[in-house]
Parts: sequence; structure tokens; C-alpha cells
Amino acid sequence: MKKLTLLLPLFWGGLFFSQSKSDSIEFKNISDEILTNGQAYNNLHQLAKDIGHRLSGSEAYEKATKWAYKKLKEAGADKVWYQEVMVPVWERGKESLQIKSGTNSWKSLNMLSIGNTEGTNGKDLEGEIIYVKSLEDLDKMKDSEVKDKIVFFNYPFNQTFISTGQAYGDAGKYRFVAASFVAKKGGKAMIIRSLSSAFDDVPHTGTQRYDERYPKIPAVCIGVKSADELEKTLESEKVFAKLNSNCGMKGERLTHSVIGEITGKKDQSVIAVGGHLDSWDVGEGATDDGAGVVQAIEVLRTFKKLNIPNNHTIRVICFANEENGAKGAKKYAEEAKRKNEKHLFALESDSGGFAPRGFGLVMSDGKRNEVKSWSNLFLPYGIYDFDKNYAGTDVQPLQELGSATGELSPDSARYFDIHHTTEDIFEKVNRRELLSGASAETQLLYMIDKYW
Repeated sequence: MKKLTLLLPLFWGGLFFSQSKSDSIEFKNISDEILTNGQAYNNLHQLAKDIGHRLSGSEAYEKATKWAYKKLKEAGADKVWYQEVMVPVWERGKESLQIKSGTNSWKSLNMLSIGNTEGTNGKDLEGEIIYVKSLEDLDKMKDSEVKDKIVFFNYPFNQTFISTGQAYGDAGKYRFVAASFVAKKGGKAMIIRSLSSAFDDVPHTGTQRYDERYPKIPAVCIGVKSADELEKTLESEKVFAKLNSNCGMKGERLTHSVIGEITGKKDQSVIAVGGHLDSWDVGEGATDDGAGVVQAIEVLRTFKKLNIPNNHTIRVICFANEENGAKGAKKYAEEAKRKNEKHLFALESDSGGFAPRGFGLVMSDGKRNEVKSWSNLFLPYGIYDFDKNYAGTDVQPLQELGSATGELSPDSARYFDIHHTTEDIFEKVNRRELLSGASAETQLLYMIDKYW
């Protein structure tokens, strides 16, 4: 008995070494295959250049669903299908913003209406601009000070935050909900500084939510340089604005998320990976989130190409309507619940196709520690961070069904420079960085499929 006790650590240590060695070999096989033969970059070029931006409800989005169906078939999915989703339809239309001060002529500013907002019905809306430093300062103001004014917020990204996502979360309330706070005080429109880490003059769009208790006033974003110049001008003189926009909600439309899978060899439990197929109606939607979509398809292609014997079903989801409603995510979770499907893990890539650094994880401490125990396998590929506690918007509804969730965490330095702008184009994506992210996702799903 004593001899057996002494031998057990050697046995388990040898078994662990054997497993670790075989997993290390498979990690290398995955990386070699994707970096050499990966199709994600070519697929992204097609999606970005042949289809372009694709807001839910648009004809371009419908083209994208057919493209995704074809790509999942080409990748080797055993089964591909469309999942019906009712999505809100928002249209931008023509828009312009001009300002003037003193005896100066009207000056046009580069601007974008914030998504899901109402415009001016094609009529000029004119008014005096007032600068308000923060929502807290707005709350302290008298209604009479705000009534019939155009409120301007110039709240910057906090450059001391190492993660630009943290800065986005901090400044995000000015785009997400501030318009209704302005309307509550009687303001007629809102202008904000774009949610950007850059110091250029490119405006950023994105979604916002109205509080139904107050009027739906127009809300627009301007670039960082214009915002700083406007604040400086307002320090010494009055400034007036003339806003004209045709944006607004146009009801709902039936569309689809696109789903493909490789059937599990042992059971039908699902390991999901995905990105959102829709994008904002500017740029090409290459980084947000064409990158995530093609990376997910690459995961499936690699499992098939390398004949990895997946125990569980590997499912790719190209979600509809993440940008201005997340209806695709909600519908997917509803259907999973109705079918009583068990999801072991759901991973999303929606932070750009930049060099991968780790994974945000939302799961039990035990599961997180298990994933962290694999860190030595990931380290040679530049993946080291498993401590963040977040997951993508599209996989969050699956948490209510008991699924562990996560999100690929790339280097965040450049993401919010181009996020929701005309600059979100294919040329901003680096092939090797994009494929490295797909490799990291495949490696993680390989381990979860094998050991969970």
C-alpha cells in the first residue's frame, strides 16, 4: 500500500504531462493550420468590400445572411440554418450640422446622428448651444437655463485607463441615455463628443435609448477636434447651431441570424462561438464585427480540416441586430431554452481583430481556475489574461440558462479609434492579428470540448 501511495503522484504527474504534451501538439497544429491556410482574412475582404456596412433591416444585411450561409457550408458545417428574428429598422437619411458665432458665417461640422434617434424631419432646427460639463452639472441646472437650448457635452475618454473599454464604459452614458436627461430639462437637441480614444475629427455613431416619459429629441456626435474647438469658442462667445436630419425609426422587419454546426460525437451539448453579422451604416463593419464573424467560421473550418474529434456540438452563430437592439441574441437564447439545449460554453469575438491577449470569462470560480490551469499552453501564443469578468453582448442571455460565457480579449489600444465610424474598413485589419485571434478561440474551444 505504501508503494502504491508513492507511485500515485508519479502516475498522475505522468498522465498530466502526457495530456499537456498532446494538447501542446494540437495547439501547434491549430496555429499552423490557421496562420498558413486560414480563410478568415479572405472572407473578411468579401464581407467588407462586396457587401459593406449592413445595419439590421437593410438590404445589405440580407445579402450578408446569404453570404454567411454559404461560408458556413464551405467551412464544412454538418448543418446550417436561418433563425428568424424581428428587428427594429432605423434609417439615417441626409443630415447636416452647422454652427456660427458672432458675425461669422455658418460653418459645417462633420457629424453623425446617434443610432435609434429621431431627427428633425428634414427641417432646420436652430438654437443656442450651451456647454454642460457633465450629467451631474445638468441635474443641478434650472429647467429655465436649459429650455429650448441645444446642450453640448464634451466628456472625453479617460486616457489614464489602460483598457480603452473601461474608458468607453465611463463615457458611454453620454451617448446611451443623456438625450432624455436633456429633454427632461426642456432642451431641444443634444450634441456630444464622440466616444473615441483618438484625437482626430472623425465622428462616431452608436445606439442610444430614449426614456419614453420625455420628448425624443435629436442627438448627434461630432469629432474630438471639433468638440474641443467648440468648447473653447463657447468660453468667450455665444454659438448657435442649425441641425437638419432625416433619421428615425421605421418599424420592424423580419430577418435572420445564421447558424452552422458540427454535430458532437459524444453528446449534443453545445459549445458556441460567434460574432454579430450586422454593423452600423457607416464604414464597412470590418472590425465591428466582421472580424468576429469570420473568426468564428474559421474555428469551425479548422475543427473539420484537422479532423478534431469534437465530443460536443461546435456551433457558430452569426447574430443579427447586436448594434441597435440585440434581438438576435435574445431570440437565440429563447430558442435554446424552448428546445432545452444545454450550452456548456458560449464565446463571442466583438472587440476587433487585433492581436489576442486573453479571454474575458463569466463562469464559476472552479471553471475559471480550470481554464487558468491551461495558461502555459496559451502563453507561447501571446495569450496570458484570463482574469477579466465579462462576456459579449450576444452571449450574455445564455447565462440565464446556466451557460459559462466569454469573449476574446484582443489588444484594445486601437479599437475605439475606428469603432462605429467611416474608418471601420477592411484595410484597418491585419491578417496575422485576425488569424491569431481565430487560433486562440479554436484552442480554447478544443480544450473545453475535451475536458468539460
